[in-house]
Amino acid sequence: TGLAMKNRFVAMLALWLCWAAIPAFAAGYTQTQYPIVLAHGMFGFDSIVGINYWYGIPRALERDGAQVFVTQVSSVNSSEMRGEQLLAQVEEVLAITGAQKVNLIGHSHGGQSVRYVAAVAPEKVASVTTVGSPTKGSEAADLGLQAMQIPLLGPALAPIVAGVIEGLGWVIGSLAGESLSQDALASLNSLSSAGAADFNSRFPEGVPTSDCGEGDYVSAGPGAAVHQFSWSGANTGITNFFDPSSYGLVLSKLAFTEENDGLVGRCSSHFGQVLRDDYPMDHLDEVNQLFGLTYLFSTNPKSVYRQHANRLRNLGL
Repeated sequence: TGLAMKNRFVAMLALWLCWAAIPAFAAGYTQTQYPIVLAHGMFGFDSIVGINYWYGIPRALERDGAQVFVTQVSSVNSSEMRGEQLLAQVEEVLAITGAQKVNLIGHSHGGQSVRYVAAVAPEKVASVTTVGSPTKGSEAADLGLQAMQIPLLGPALAPIVAGVIEGLGWVIGSLAGESLSQDALASLNSLSSAGAADFNSRFPEGVPTSDCGEGDYVSAGPGAAVHQFSWSGANTGITNFFDPSSYGLVLSKLAFTEENDGLVGRCSSHFGQVLRDDYPMDHLDEVNQLFGLTYLFSTNPKSVYRQHANRLRNLGL
């Protein structure tokens, strides 16, 4: 009948309008006001032979409006040295884009890098987010330093181990097209509990004052208000049987006295507003590695970054 045809037409029109609205919404879902700058962790890189450290994450963010820059600093070095290198690249991003500020996201040791930039140049930073970062140090780094101090054996092995670590850092940097200084001992010291405590004493913004609490959501330091966030994983088993790195991280979890992602403890990762500290991810899953082989029964890492970009967008950042 004519009425049935009319109702069918109205229903189809409503369905079409809903479908048409989806791309419009998706197009701006990750469109932050300020560019997103990603800072890698220890042994990290921007891109090697077309493979990004942040596997698939920049594209997932850019697809719906975000402007994303992937940075490259020393694979192994002190938090301050890596932070200075990152600051120089942040200034390049601001010059290229004409933006007033950036949104910084740092994974692992990259967390200290982004915190350093926010502390020394807060007027250039809208937000800081740490991902699986040892805000209060890593027990794995403590164990490594202790091994180097074992009587007789430690002093003999220390320069060999440091040389291997620095050599690997140099290889990674060369493959990524960079020639940056490498310092294995400075890196381990920065990531240790004592090194992190020293760093936190000089750059306290966002650091929790309790053992497993939250820090200030917005920095109270001079210069400018910087929004502060963190999230991390905590998984006790193998996250993906096809991912060889998952087996190694299961073993490294034995070095910890608390839940962890294989390299960073759950409570140690807390910084600023803790969005979540128990994603069923290991340390590499947090950046969608190796090659996207992450836990099938967890939120896809790319979705976590997209959701956070949308959070920043809704805050006007």
